[in-house]
Amino acid sequence: MYSVQMKDLAIQVDPASTVPAYRQIVDQFRHYLVEGELAPDDPLPGVRRLAMDLGVHFNTVAEAYRALAQEGWLEVSQGKQVRVLRRSEFPLQSKEVEIAFRQKLRMLIAEMRGSGLSVKTVGRELRAAAEGMRS
Repeated sequence: MYSVQMKDLAIQVDPASTVPAYRQIVDQFRHYLVEGELAPDDPLPGVRRLAMDLGVHFNTVAEAYRALAQEGWLEVSQGKQVRVLRRSEFPLQSKEVEIAFRQKLRMLIAEMRGSGLSVKTVGRELRAAAEGMRS
């Protein structure tokens, strides 16, 4: 397991995980962004620096940053420091994004139900997770 600390936040990559390294990075950054632990204009480590610290190829970090930039979380420009965008700078989401999100959510719910959780429990957990996130 490789990890890096920044601002009291830890980003970790578990090479033994079945989840691709870039997805592990995206998921952790997204969590910190949604929870407000990374604020607008906060700088993030450069691609090569973070890759070295995490023990992954720089293309892995570049792919993670690109994914977060496409979601409207980050500003990534050649030769400039990666920074967190203000909410007012988020691009408008397309119908395709909404459809993709709905498909992912349905897959998650199917997985939860397949693991034996009741509809009531799934609903309660989804509500609690959504309400626990800061706007």
